[in-house]
Amino acid sequence: MSHMILLVDDDKEMRYALSETLKRCGYSVDTASEGREAIDKFSSGKFEMVITDIRMTYSSEGIQILKEIKKQSQNTPVVIITAYGTIDNAVEAMKLGAFDYLIKPFSIDALEEVVKRAFDSLPDNSSIFPEKQHKQGIVTENPKVLRLLKIAEGIALSDVTVLIEGESGTGKEMLAKFIHNRSRRASNSFVAINCAAIPDGLLESELFGYERGSFTGAINKRNGKFIQAHNGTLLLDEVSEMSLPLQAKLLRVLQERQVDTIGGKDPVDINIRVIATTNKSLKREVEEGRFRADLYYRLNVFPVTLPPLRERAGDVPHLAEFFLKKHRNIGVNMDRSSVCRISQDAISILQDHEWRGNIRELENAIERAILLAEGDTIMPEHIMIDEKSPENVNANVNTKENISVISAGLSVHQMERSLIMKTLGEVKGNRTMAAKLLGIGVRTLRNKLKEYREEGVV
Repeated sequence: MSHMILLVDDDKEMRYALSETLKRCGYSVDTASEGREAIDKFSSGKFEMVITDIRMTYSSEGIQILKEIKKQSQNTPVVIITAYGTIDNAVEAMKLGAFDYLIKPFSIDALEEVVKRAFDSLPDNSSIFPEKQHKQGIVTENPKVLRLLKIAEGIALSDVTVLIEGESGTGKEMLAKFIHNRSRRASNSFVAINCAAIPDGLLESELFGYERGSFTGAINKRNGKFIQAHNGTLLLDEVSEMSLPLQAKLLRVLQERQVDTIGGKDPVDINIRVIATTNKSLKREVEEGRFRADLYYRLNVFPVTLPPLRERAGDVPHLAEFFLKKHRNIGVNMDRSSVCRISQDAISILQDHEWRGNIRELENAIERAILLAEGDTIMPEHIMIDEKSPENVNANVNTKENISVISAGLSVHQMERSLIMKTLGEVKGNRTMAAKLLGIGVRTLRNKLKEYREEGVV
C-alpha cells in the first residue's frame, strides 16, 4: 500500500504540479487549498504525512496547520514549503515540530529526497495517532488494555515465560510480538507455530526437526522451530491443542533447554524465550485431565489475559478506523483509497454488535464494507456482520445478480446471491479472495455458485 500524503497550497497550479510529481513517485496524494479544509481532511485519519505552503491566503496559515496537526498527531511528519523571504517562519516551524522545509524554487529531486527521509524516519508499524495505536498494530484507549501493555513492556526485558490467554481473535499473537519487539532478543527471530493447525504426527517434527533419512520422506535435514528460534522468541500458539505425549516432550525441552531432533545423535542446546497462547483456560484443561499440570506450571510463569472486544467497546471506532486505513487498497486492481470515512450511524452499528469473533471479526467486517462502499464513506448498509445484518439496511434495490444495495421484500437467498456476485465482481473473479472477504470457505463459495448456475441466474 502506498503512503498517503496531504498536500496543502492555495496556488492551484502549484498543487497540481506537486501532486502529479508525488504520484509519479508512487505516493497517494490528496490536496487542500486552505487550512480548515486541510484540518478536516487530516482528521479522517488516512494521511501519514503533510506538505504545506507556509504562506497562503492568510499570512502564516501553514504555521496554524502545523500546530493543529501536531495536536492531533505528534508523530506525523510535516514538511513546510517556504520562499526566501519567509525563512524566519520556516525556522519557527522547525521549532514547532516540522520535519523539514523546502525553499522555493526547489527541484523534484529535493522534494523526493525530503519525502523519503520523512517516511524513513517513522519506526516500523509505528503509531501515527497517540494513545490510539501502539506498535505492532495494537490499537486501544481502554485503560485495562493500556495497563496490560505497560506490564508487558515491563516484563519484555526479562526472559520470563509468558502465557497469554484470551478468546480467539483478541490479538494474542500481536501481544506476543509486542513483547518480543521490546525485549533484548528483538533483533533476532520471532518464530510462531500454531499447535492447532498441524496434525499431531507432523507437529513433533515441526517443533524439534529431523535428520536426513530419519524417516520415509526425510530427504534433507530440517531444523525445527526451537532451533530456528535460537537466541530469539518462540511462540507456541494454541498450546492447549497439543497431545499429552507431545506435551511431555515439550516439557523436557523447556526444562533442559536442549532439543533432541528426530534421528539425531546428540541434543542441541537452545537459547530461547517462550511465549504460549491459548483460547481456553489451561487451569481448567489441567483439572479435566487434558493438559499436564507440570507443563502448565512451566508455562504459567507470567500469565496475561486479553479481554474480549465486547468488554472494550470504546475501542471499536478506533479499531475500525485502523482497519479502514489498512485495507483501503486491496491489491493492484482493487484501489479503494477514496473510501476514507465511516459514518456515525455505521459506527453505532459496529458498537452495538457483540463481536464473538472479536477483533478478527471486526477486521473482516471492515474489509467487506470497503468493497461494498460506493462513495467515500462506509454507511450502515455496507456493514454486513451476520445473518441479521439485512435488518440494518434500507435502500433501493435492483434484483439482478449484481445488486449493491438491499431493500425490504428481498429474500435472504436473493440478498446472499447479490452479495456473493458483487464481491466476486469486485475481486475480478478471484474466489479465494472473495471467500475471505465474505467470511466463508472456498468450498462453500463453490457450492453456492453451482447452486446459482442450476437456478439459471449465473
